Order: sequence, then structure tokens, then C-alpha cells
Amino acid sequence: MTVSTPALVTPGSDCREAFRAAYENRYTWDPGFSGYSGRCIWQQGERTVEGRFEVGADLKAKLTGVDDAEVEKAMASQLWEVAIHRVRRTFDQVHGDNTFTAGSTTDEGLEVLVGGKGEGDRYCIKNRVVTMVHRHIHGTVVTIHTGSTTDTGSGYLSRTYTSQYADPTTGELKGGKSTFDDRFVPLKGEGPWVLASRRVITAAGSGEDASEQTFLFEDLQPLA
Repeated sequence: MTVSTPALVTPGSDCREAFRAAYENRYTWDPGFSGYSGRCIWQQGERTVEGRFEVGADLKAKLTGVDDAEVEKAMASQLWEVAIHRVRRTFDQVHGDNTFTAGSTTDEGLEVLVGGKGEGDRYCIKNRVVTMVHRHIHGTVVTIHTGSTTDTGSGYLSRTYTSQYADPTTGELKGGKSTFDDRFVPLKGEGPWVLASRRVITAAGSGEDASEQTFLFEDLQPLA
């Protein structure tokens, strides 16, 4: 049964269960994930760098055959970032010390205002999908807007989205906005679902030039 975010929620009311439904609808790996391996390819303009990778049960990425240290770090970072978001943690483990209050409703969904341990964070939810994240992390603020998702049959994965960092006090932007386009595939056609490609377009900002990078992960096989 599909449960949609209520069309009318009174601002100021408790919306913990609506946010819980969206949180629990995210796709995560089953406990006992053993890892996977494959070929990794980085592309920027006419330049291409290739190698092999392995993501272990500990979620750490090991790369071989990559002859550029910065590219190796970038590819390992993408694999780590995706893997860490697939870890299954219960709602109460993550948000047990938070409160959730309904804000306004827009085309992006219901605004969720966080209190308690996560005071100052905000989300938007729509049809059991977290469509916006505004979180304070390590002295900075990151705001993520999700444009489209991939339905795995066991939860959703963000497909297209944007990310922008800013100073939490002044609101000054840090770097340019990044736009992501991710494609996920199930290993051996069954799962778990893993990243097959990621395109990242970053706008110019804070003295940095605009850039576009593509990460490809092929010949994907689960580890025994």
C-alpha cells in the first residue's frame, strides 16, 4: 500500500511519523553486505583514467591501477559516499533525539523543521521521498534538492539532485552548486543495487572554475 504525504498538514503540528515513513523508504543494503568489485573509469573532457576497485564489507574502497593520485582519491570518495548512505540504521538510532514539526507545504512537499539534537536542520518530504535536505555538518551547511529518483522495489535512490555548501552563520556560499546524475544497477540483476555511473557538473564559485566529471563503474561483481 502506498502512503502519500498528507496534502494538508497544519503548520506547527507534529509530523514525526510522516518523516519516519520517508526515512524508512530509502534504499539500504541488507545486513551482511559482503562488498563488490569492478572496473572504474574517470572522464573529464578528452581525458580518461581507468583502474580496478573493490568495496569491502567494511565499505572501504581499494583501487588499483590508477596512475593519478587525485583521480584515485576522487573515485574512492564517490564509492565511499554512496556506500555510507546504504548502511541500514533505524530511525530511532539516527533521529531518536530529534523532534519534527510541520512547516509550510510547497511544490517540493511538506517542510519538516527539526528540533532537539538536530536543531536548525530542515527537510522536505513528498510521497515518502525526502526531496530536500538542509543539514549542519562539521561547521558548514549543505542543502540538497532531489529532482528524480530510482525505485528499486525495496526503497528509492536519488537519481538527479543538486548540492550546495554554505556558511551556517552568514549564509555565504562555499564553492559552486554541483548537479548530480546517478545511475544504479542491481548486482547480477537481483541486488544489492550499486552505483554504475555518476556525472557531476559543478558551477564556478569562490575562485574555482566550473567543471564536469563522469565516474563509470563496470564489470560489477559481488564479493564472495
